Amino acid sequence: MVEYEKIRKIPYGGDYNPEQWPEETWEEDMRLLKLAHIDIVTLNVFSWAMLQSDDDVYHFEKLDKIMDLATRHGMKICLATSTGAHPAWMAKKHPDILRVTTNGMKRKFGFRHNSCPNSPAYQKYAVQLASKLADRYKSYDNIVAWHISNEYGGECYCENCENKFREWVKEKYKTIGEVNRVWNTAFWGHTFYDFDEIVAPSLLSEHLTDFQTAFQGISLDYRRFNSESILNAFRLEYDAIHAVTPDIPITTNLMGTYQPLDYRMWGKYMDFISWDNYPGADAPVEAAAMRHDLMRGLKQGKPFALMEQTPSVQNWQPFNTLKRPGVMRLWSYQAVAHGADTVMFFQMKRSVGACEKYHGAVIDHAGHENTRVFREVAALGDELDRLGDQTLGARSEAKAAIVFDWDNWWAVSYSSGPSVYLDYCREVQRYYKALFDLNIPVDMIGVEDDLSPYSLVIAPTLYMVKSGYDEKLRDYVKNGGRFLTTFFSGYVDEHDLVTVGGYPGKLRDILGIWVEETDALPKSGSNRFHYHEKTYPASMLCDLLHTNGAQALAFYEQDFYAGMPVLTKNSFGKGFGYYVATCSDNDFYRDYLYEICEEAGIKPLMDTPDGVEVTRRSNEKGSFLFILNHREDSYVASLPFAGTDLLTGKSYEEGDALTLEKKDVAILRLG
Repeated sequence: MVEYEKIRKIPYGGDYNPEQWPEETWEEDMRLLKLAHIDIVTLNVFSWAMLQSDDDVYHFEKLDKIMDLATRHGMKICLATSTGAHPAWMAKKHPDILRVTTNGMKRKFGFRHNSCPNSPAYQKYAVQLASKLADRYKSYDNIVAWHISNEYGGECYCENCENKFREWVKEKYKTIGEVNRVWNTAFWGHTFYDFDEIVAPSLLSEHLTDFQTAFQGISLDYRRFNSESILNAFRLEYDAIHAVTPDIPITTNLMGTYQPLDYRMWGKYMDFISWDNYPGADAPVEAAAMRHDLMRGLKQGKPFALMEQTPSVQNWQPFNTLKRPGVMRLWSYQAVAHGADTVMFFQMKRSVGACEKYHGAVIDHAGHENTRVFREVAALGDELDRLGDQTLGARSEAKAAIVFDWDNWWAVSYSSGPSVYLDYCREVQRYYKALFDLNIPVDMIGVEDDLSPYSLVIAPTLYMVKSGYDEKLRDYVKNGGRFLTTFFSGYVDEHDLVTVGGYPGKLRDILGIWVEETDALPKSGSNRFHYHEKTYPASMLCDLLHTNGAQALAFYEQDFYAGMPVLTKNSFGKGFGYYVATCSDNDFYRDYLYEICEEAGIKPLMDTPDGVEVTRRSNEKGSFLFILNHREDSYVASLPFAGTDLLTGKSYEEGDALTLEKKDVAILRLG
């Protein structure tokens, strides 16, 4: 959280739903939560139906009891607005609140996130409820944050949204002539003569599937519109709450690399970032690390809140593997290592029914403290008590950055080619993994962020180069920066219109190349190239490029384009532009980025084997080195710094050996 005057340690807790249980069980819940060192509860996440039974009929009696219960037991409160799921009566009385799917089907009441963000009824009732909650509970000094709705998402294609989309388009482009230009409607005779001729792109109009569209420009703009529509619903509640409790920070829980919503834009309107970390059972450890860094980057590196994770098991994966002993603690500290100032769970107590009754919880269906999960949660809570406020507010320090842009992601996904195997997120993660494996800190940045703090900026698959971004990159490189990009970069502008004159468009002078063709290889196919006495695969896409001032560093070895460059480096002003013309393997990315980082003066925090992660955060209390052993065996580190382990109290001199058992963590305060 950001209200440090109310918080003296890392807040530890999460979603608690006592309204789902008889009142006589609440005191026992509190005994167990206190025993587990839980000190914050998120309340009222899905209580709208309990709170409001008709247009102007509200019932706060049970929530009053819950608020008083948490307060009497010394709990901090993250108070939610309940607007993530509207009541059944509301859907019956105001059917415009129900969403319409991409195939034109109007939803009935059910599930959640079934509210149209542009429904006047939804906006009215959501804002009224948020305002009433803020006014009713404004005197509670243990409310440390407001939590609006829950895991916003989805899309709507109803008449309300279609009409609002026309207004959005008119405000953005002003004239119908400009609309026709940016959407290239001369193709297939789609020219519009009036704004009321525009329809939402869906399976009823331009789409074959969710990401196969005849007109990328139209579909891209509807993605933007949908993200902004849902953001507007958030902002309406935000304004209502802020007017009553201006000193309490407001958030909503994001979901990492969730594609439908442009979290970069959302970050501008949230007081602090919070997100829910639910990696798949087979996800590599760097996947969660990258998403932590991405969430931290939404607020220019400020700490974020880990709002949800499971203490043990998820229940919506194809197979729901238990977190092995020590993993919950390890992953909690991984979040802290990458910028989290909270450790929170969904959920405090398992429900007895519906679709999440088998999702993990601090209090299991057994109903007592004698479970493995409870013991692990309590042990971590005790440790966080002892850690106190040492790491609160600490910032990460990185000289390398990776660009991640939702507009670019949408445009790559909508592109009609060059390969069904091209996945923007996966391409970003390839480069992130290399730096992660090298223990080189990374900031995940957007196209609006300042580049000057970084010695190296990497923008994998920068397909879309928005107006002015090439100038920003040009100035950065001229002034001594190193910029690396890859195949399928520089093709289009922000409207998905091709920049003619040769790929990579406006980046050609920075990179000193031009790309003539791109070969898309089948999944089983590959080329290869040789670099520094090692041979690496070239797969998925292979650019056939010509140097125009750049130095060719490696060449394809097979097929008709054998001998053409695959790696280039261009001197531009005081800096350099690097181009990687193909997709390769982990060894290549690690070797190549190590070399570039060394040239740029970027040093690893420590040299460790695979599976041992090292990060660093700093605040006014000191600099903290996190060493996390994700391996299945113990690891002995030779420390490059002197420091004291905040978790054990043991002091080390430079060069001393530190032993970490499997899934163990050390946090060294350096100096």
